[in-house]
Amino acid sequence: QVQLVESGGGLVQSGGSLRLSCAASGRTRSSYGMGWFRQAPGKEREFVAGISGSSRLTSYAHFVEGRFTISRDNAKNTVYLQMNSLNPEDTAVYYCAAGFIYDSRRYEDWNHWGQGTQVTVSS
Repeated sequence: QVQLVESGGGLVQSGGSLRLSCAASGRTRSSYGMGWFRQAPGKEREFVAGISGSSRLTSYAHFVEGRFTISRDNAKNTVYLQMNSLNPEDTAVYYCAAGFIYDSRRYEDWNHWGQGTQVTVSS
């Protein structure tokens, strides 16, 4: 089993930045793609960004392109999401996920999930 624990969420003003971290433990695999999803109240969970096992490939949802950056440190079994130029529409619970298809937008394609971390952006 793989355990994923997110951290770094919080309250930030519009235009500000946050950096989320996701620490993986257990039966982790360097071949796993890692991703971030988010879910706002009353909305479906949506893909935000993904990164391949080698870190050579990344994918972003159009609404975060140019503002968010995903990265990973396999030596630390940690994936990061640097979020800049935040706006109130980015308010959501952010979830870390692990799976073999790093750019899949489908919830079903991701094998492991964290518990989520709340990000709130005030206007």
